[in-house]
Order: sequence, then structure tokens, then C-alpha cells
Amino acid sequence: MPGEWLGMVGGGQLGRMFCHAAQRMGYRVAVLDPDSASPAGAVADWHICSPYDDPAALEILAKQCAAVSTEFENVPADTLEWLGEHIPVRPGADAVAITQDRIREKAFFTSLGAPVAPYAEIRTVDDIAATPENLYPGILKAARFGYDGKGQVRVTSRDEAVRAFAQLGEVDCVLEAMLALDHEVSVVLVRNDAGDTACYPPVQNEHRDGILAFSFSDALVGEAMLAAQATDIATSIAAQMGYVGVLCVEFFVLQDGTLVVNEMAPRPHNSGHYTMDGAISSQFEQQVRVVAGLPLGAVNGRGSTVMINILGDIWFEPGSDTPSEPDWAQVLAIPGAHLHLYGKTQVRHGRKMGHVNVVAADAGAANEAARRVSDILQIPFAGRYGH
Repeated sequence: MPGEWLGMVGGGQLGRMFCHAAQRMGYRVAVLDPDSASPAGAVADWHICSPYDDPAALEILAKQCAAVSTEFENVPADTLEWLGEHIPVRPGADAVAITQDRIREKAFFTSLGAPVAPYAEIRTVDDIAATPENLYPGILKAARFGYDGKGQVRVTSRDEAVRAFAQLGEVDCVLEAMLALDHEVSVVLVRNDAGDTACYPPVQNEHRDGILAFSFSDALVGEAMLAAQATDIATSIAAQMGYVGVLCVEFFVLQDGTLVVNEMAPRPHNSGHYTMDGAISSQFEQQVRVVAGLPLGAVNGRGSTVMINILGDIWFEPGSDTPSEPDWAQVLAIPGAHLHLYGKTQVRHGRKMGHVNVVAADAGAANEAARRVSDILQIPFAGRYGH
């Protein structure tokens, strides 16, 4: 119940926003993270500044907290397994383990009959020699620890795949065929240990250099069948894993309208940040609810919302290495604009520093307001509501 302690393994911005949601609901939060300057540690009621596999720190977390969650998928499996033997961990180690490895993840999707791009498992150079022609051009992806376009190399032939495999350190990989992509969508859902599931409406996402740039909450309103298909697949994936927590499933929509599952994230997701201002209950409130064993919140929207991701690049003028603060006052002068900064003290190109949610009565108004915010922040804006 509120007043008790909840635990968070991971100190990044997702953990920070979990802390804010939990504290608003009356909980106290202990964050385990080795970075003394972590965004979540800065706002937690207790920052346990230790490695994720430190036995003494894990014992402290287990004794202090009634339940624990995590903010990223690459927490050591042994950590989640040990915690799960002492207190509820949501999501559990078995479900997270599937998402930690692209090979396991692809095999899991395939076992469910979910549509995926043609792919091959690559563990040795000999595996590349045996790949079929329909995988080229393709993308060679490291099976573990890849995110935001990192750990991925585009290849057009077996020879290029061999060089890319060496470039990635000859770790286990997935070679995935490049498809005729039209746009990308994602479904964020929450599922509790009783099997109750609540899904936010699918959102359309726009990426730049492998990093999410914009999410549009109402983009699939006119595509009911596509939205229903994505929601059904995401719900089935969560159910088959016995998943408990917030889950994001990402999809490719091909030029012929076909839906293909790309990957999933066992945590709140960038594409769900719009829910902080654009939904009745945010994805972080849902995470708190499911970790604490409370009823799930409503996923209804408060209006049309565009989420604008803010990277460290906008702090730098062309040709300058000296950062300068963006004009937040000008951004906040736009009706419906909500600023969320992550408390990171060091600015770098490509680093996620925050986001802006723009909420309006309809998609056209949200699109136009988002364009104005993007112009102020000098972020190129395509404004692809729909596709």
C-alpha cells in the first residue's frame, strides 16, 4: 500500500519518471544504480549506489522493498533471479531474458505465429555463407546489448556481412532482410499477475538515425483493422510470456499494408512518453500500479498528442562545441506544450535529455503545435500524421 517502499533497478530517465509517479502516489522508492549522478538516483528516496550484481546491495534492496521493477532490459539475469526468490519482481527474469537476446526474441515471435521479417541466426562466419539470397540487402544486428540503432550494420552481400560480423566482434547476431517499410508503430500495454491487460492505442513513430524522434498518438485512428491487429499481437505476446509489467511491442508497417513485428522492450518506452500528458494514466503510473499490485489505470486519451524527443544536439550551434540552453520559455508559450527534462548534468550529441508532449483537441492542431515547438528547438519535423 502507499507509504511502503518500491525498488527500481536502474537509474536512467525511465527510473526517474517511475520515481515521480510512485512518489506522487505516496510510495517511497529505492533505486539501485552504480552511477552517483544517475537521473533516478537524484530524485529517489534512497539511492543505493552499487553495481547491479553487488550481493550486499541486492540484500538491502530486497529487505527494504515490497516489490521491485527495472527500467532497462540488460539487467544481469542473475540479479533478477535472486531478487525474484525474495520479493516480487515485475517483470520477472524469465520474460526479460527473452527480450535480452534477439535470437531468442525472434524464435519466440515465430513460435507464436507472429509475422516477422525473414531472418537467420548468425553465430559463426560459416552461418553467413549459408544465408539465402532473400536476406540481402539486410541488417546484421548484434543479438545482445543493441539499442537506438547501435550494434547494427546494413549489408548488401555475404562479403559485406562477413566484414560487418567482424566489426561487431563476431558476437551472436541476427541477419534480417530489409523490407519495403512505410512507417513504424508501437503498442504499449500493461499486464498484471492476474492476466488483466490494458493497451494504449497504437502510436506511429518517426525515427532519425535509429533514435525515436516523434510519436503521434492518433495516427492509426483511421486504420482500425491495422490497430486491432497490432493490439492483438502485442496482447498475445504478453500473455504467452506470462508477462507482468509495462511492455512495448514495436512493428513495421510495410508499403503493402502488411504488419511485421520488429522487437519488444520489457519496460516503459519512449513511444509511451506521450501518455504522461496525453492519457488518463501514464505508462509510469501503470508501472507503479502493477508493481504494487493495484488495479490497472485507464488508457483513454486526453486529446491528440505528439511526443518530441529532445537530444543533446539542440544545445549546440553549428560549428560550436560549447553548449547553450535552449529557449524553454518560448517552447512553453505554445498552448498544450509540456516540457519533461531528465536532470542530466552532462550534455552530449545524441544523448536523450528530455521530451516535449504537445496535447491538443485534434490531430491537426497537435501537429501544428508540434511543428512550432520543433522549429523553436531546430528539430526537423515531417509531421506525418497517418502515412
